[in-house]
Amino acid sequence: MITARQSRAARALLGWTQETLADKAQVSLTALKRLESESGLEVYETTRDQVRRALEAAGIVLLSTDRGHGVLLVDDRGNRKT
Repeated sequence: MITARQSRAARALLGWTQETLADKAQVSLTALKRLESESGLEVYETTRDQVRRALEAAGIVLLSTDRGHGVLLVDDRGNRKT
């Protein structure tokens, strides 16, 4: 499951705004803002899945270990801000 911090960190690595990610994930901007909120707002699992898939398609790897969570950008093709 993607966390709020992972989503924000992944967007930062890609240079994407919330609007860009919402568009690429085909979710509403409100749903993405809920997912990225630190206040623990409820989000449909399908929303999390669509956001995860969009980020992975852009080269993001979501990391999760017993020590924490993170993101990694692989195969950087340069033009990620679209």
